Amino acid sequence: MEKRSILAIGAHAGDMEITCGGVLIKAARAGTEVHMLHLSLGGRGHPRKSPAVYGPQKEEEARECARRIGATAHFLPYQDAEVPDSDEIKIAVANVIRQVQPATVITHWRSSMHPDHAAAHRVTDIGVLWAALEGMGQGPVWRGVQRVIFTENWEDPEGFTPYLYVDVTAERDAWREAVQAYELFRGGVYAFDYLGYYTALGKVRGAQIGVEWAQAFAVWPWAQRQRVDML
Repeated sequence: MEKRSILAIGAHAGDMEITCGGVLIKAARAGTEVHMLHLSLGGRGHPRKSPAVYGPQKEEEARECARRIGATAHFLPYQDAEVPDSDEIKIAVANVIRQVQPATVITHWRSSMHPDHAAAHRVTDIGVLWAALEGMGQGPVWRGVQRVIFTENWEDPEGFTPYLYVDVTAERDAWREAVQAYELFRGGVYAFDYLGYYTALGKVRGAQIGVEWAQAFAVWPWAQRQRVDML
């Protein structure tokens, strides 16, 4: 069974766009149905704006960024810095997986300095399983997830080893334009140069595979096994 769809699950609005937005744009341009699920808005992440102001702003930014990417944005109602590792959120993630029926799921790597990122990894892992089980959640069972991969985020470095590289040289400019829907990536929130960092990281990953610009992903160790008949 082949399903041309991708679901990227981020702890906060902006997490997936900045780390794998180029890949999502490439997929959308090729006719793949692209979805992004934001577990929280990340509304506490502005040093000068209250969550009551910044949260709705980030939701608008997420919708605009999704439009630029060619994706559909989905949201869960959890608070920034309070993304739980609970059965409730796992069921919610499983329900979205059943709704959009992805073949590929993208999320955070398992180790992170940010607890929301680590929680996103765990609930995605279980959500993929529960989406495939009878009696867990709502909607028809979905057993069509063929691959779960993990983005390269500067807050999730421990144990991350890039394994899967995607040439997105042709999508670099569109990615830059898309992520700047967020004030965070225009440089208006923190001194940290997110756009510069991920632009440079793409250059490094591209150099490693002989292209101008790429985005890389980690996979589970068992997913690195390859069967060949002879060398």
